[in-house]
Amino acid sequence: MRQSCDHTEHRVDCRRRAYQWSRPQSPTCIGSTPSGRERRASIIVVNEIFGVHEYIKDVCRRFAREGYVAIAPDYFDRAGDPAPLTDFAAIREIVNTATYEQVMLDTQGAVTWLGAQQVVDGDAIGVTGFCWGGAVTWMAAARFDAIKAGVAWYGRLARPETPPTNDPDRPWPVDIAGDLQTPVLGLYAAEDRGIPVETVEQMRNALAATGNPSGSEIVVYPGAQHGFHADYRESYDAEAAADGWSRALAWFRAYGVG
Repeated sequence: MRQSCDHTEHRVDCRRRAYQWSRPQSPTCIGSTPSGRERRASIIVVNEIFGVHEYIKDVCRRFAREGYVAIAPDYFDRAGDPAPLTDFAAIREIVNTATYEQVMLDTQGAVTWLGAQQVVDGDAIGVTGFCWGGAVTWMAAARFDAIKAGVAWYGRLARPETPPTNDPDRPWPVDIAGDLQTPVLGLYAAEDRGIPVETVEQMRNALAATGNPSGSEIVVYPGAQHGFHADYRESYDAEAAADGWSRALAWFRAYGVG
């Protein structure tokens, strides 16, 4: 069993650095790095609609304790910080400013920034995300060859009945399932009121339709609700969260990330 390690935590300005290597749109990031000088695998942690709040920072710390460099891009920093807000309408207003292409460019900026760091193994980059970030995980894994594996936690899979008005024609995971070459593990909840099990089966069928060359898998937890990994929410399910975390770590390591 891999032992956990000490880690350091810092805030980095990816925008300034990524301008040299990628695009100026790249976001501010929160990062945690394990101590030591050897090159490490890295994980891009994609937030929920609440932004880079304490839970997401703690997920970065958890990965760092497992020996990873972990970084959480702030995808919403152009419009505001939803973390301290409680008004869902105000939160949605911020979240909806982040279009699909902007989010993909920000993710590319994080990938490029990681690949330029001496502490990072550029051939061992993974991505994981929760809720809003779960959908981003599927899309980023399909788009960027540098990402070697992904773990998507209860991310939307199909176009919602009411798509975002500022980006109504954006693609969703079911749209890219046939082109997916990077292995993604989907972790979903049977009692999720926002992501029906029917759309999970739709994604499974879309993957199977082309023979699922990525080897992606989806696990559905009976009795679990949306947000079951988030230990600050009423929907937190300790058993499902622990099992999902163990599966996530094993998935990354099985595909060369860690």
